[in-house]
Amino acid sequence: MTRLAGCVLCESIGGRLVFEAPEFRVIHAEESGFPGFYRVIWRDHAVEFSDLSAADRATCMEAVTTVEQSLRDYLAPTKINLAALGNMVPHLHWHVIARYEWDTHFPAPVWAAAQRDRDADREAAVRAQLPAAEAAMIAALSKRTS
Repeated sequence: MTRLAGCVLCESIGGRLVFEAPEFRVIHAEESGFPGFYRVIWRDHAVEFSDLSAADRATCMEAVTTVEQSLRDYLAPTKINLAALGNMVPHLHWHVIARYEWDTHFPAPVWAAAQRDRDADREAAVRAQLPAAEAAMIAALSKRTS
């Protein structure tokens, strides 16, 4: 396994672990105001998506797609945001974020300035659906990685 000393995603899980496969892990990110925020983190240290082989790129995107579909099915978001930026943490990881027209930043990115106050009741309703969404993710990812 390729690791880089000092890389936060090589040295830590990066959030609450939901699923772990030999090539990647899925974590729930504790991002305030965004209860449906997940990351698919490639296990080996790679900076860019193009650093992966074609087979690994397919594996990675299947994982991203599975997380996205589980969020769509169980959280019914207005939109799913996908991002692989790596400017702050140059280790390949995909953000998979369930977004709602009522969230504090919508329609702007989650990293933009807030446009409205948080809706605690709606956030709680989304959080209540996370166990079902995660169970679906785990079941689907387990089938694909076995």
